[in-house]
Amino acid sequence: MDLLNTLVDKGLRRELPTREEALAVLATSDDDVLDVVAAAGRVRRQWFGRRVKLNYLVNLKSGLCPEDCSYCSQRLGSTAGILKYTWLKPEEASQAAAAGLAGGAKRVCLVASGRGPTDRDVDRVAGTIKAIKDQNEGVEVCACLGLLSDGQAERLREAGADAYNHNLNTSEGTYGEITTTHTYADRVDTVQKAHAAGLSACSGLIAGMGESDEDLVDVVFSLRELDPDSVPVNFLIPVEGTPLAKEWNLTPQRCLRILAMVRFVCPDVEVRIAGGREVHLRTMQPLALHLANSIFLGDYLTTEGQAGKADLEMIADAGFEVEGAEQVTLPEHRATAAAGGCGSHEDSGCGSHGDAGCGSHTGGGVCGSAPASAPASTPAAAPVAAVGEARTDLVAVRRRGAGTDLAPNA
Repeated sequence: MDLLNTLVDKGLRRELPTREEALAVLATSDDDVLDVVAAAGRVRRQWFGRRVKLNYLVNLKSGLCPEDCSYCSQRLGSTAGILKYTWLKPEEASQAAAAGLAGGAKRVCLVASGRGPTDRDVDRVAGTIKAIKDQNEGVEVCACLGLLSDGQAERLREAGADAYNHNLNTSEGTYGEITTTHTYADRVDTVQKAHAAGLSACSGLIAGMGESDEDLVDVVFSLRELDPDSVPVNFLIPVEGTPLAKEWNLTPQRCLRILAMVRFVCPDVEVRIAGGREVHLRTMQPLALHLANSIFLGDYLTTEGQAGKADLEMIADAGFEVEGAEQVTLPEHRATAAAGGCGSHEDSGCGSHGDAGCGSHTGGGVCGSAPASAPASTPAAAPVAAVGEARTDLVAVRRRGAGTDLAPNA
């Protein structure tokens, strides 16, 4: 297929596809999905080999958020039966993080519900970062605390944070239909604050909220222009008790096409499969590893993921290897630029402005992700899902790990 050959060539050169080419990837047929995966897989292997980075979420403060993000199980007015608790103590958060690190994770993502942190909250998170780093040499820590005020990103970096996550979630044109208590511009501003402070910026999207192909391309091109080092791709899980509870729009093939499009647009960036992979990719999760080079291990914020042991077995069976703590995730040209301060990627692929045309808090993979999970064990005879078919059997509220007395899933 000429389209795929063109996209591979551009990806290997870190050149931005056209919008028409990105849209054409999303429009390919299910019959061609393996060809699309194979093509995007060549680009993934060029920049990341066969390594898979593992990340682990710790929900520092769950529920009772004043924001109204429609996808979120922790939103204002949510009736989802999630865990609700105030701030974990630093030692509690460090203990939770240790479980994920023991399972092979190299990055811990510290997430807290709310519009954004107060200065006291930043101090609290700084203590948690110190506790985790004191106990685990070489661990990466990413904070996800919502909208940042002036100076807070700098304080987080001084405290030892390596990265900051805040997702754009959807296109600027449709953002107001999803959230009304803050704006798309607010989110862009927070990502830019993280960049300016020298934090590695992490920003991604949610697919499956009823958006068009054009919306998906818009948000991914906007992400390329913002130039984050990592792009989490979340697949909406419609959680009962939220406004999007009836939105079941994804198939495994659709998810693979979305991940391939993101890889082609941002070829040399850490693409992470975040919330919803177990629910929407299901048995096709191993194919997605040919597109993304990063996943979350175990459970999410308010919902359960598949068993951490199953994640590790899937990676090994698919012929990939877990990225070690001593290995550098980003390609050399991006890692070198990041050493001078995140956001200084003048020659990098995703966000190369010469070529660029390229949280809120949920149960999904990251701050600002979709509410997502699967139970620890999926029924052996699960029915085949069609587009629009609700698979509520694959959604389980988290009842273990952070905020409980039960061992975490890692």
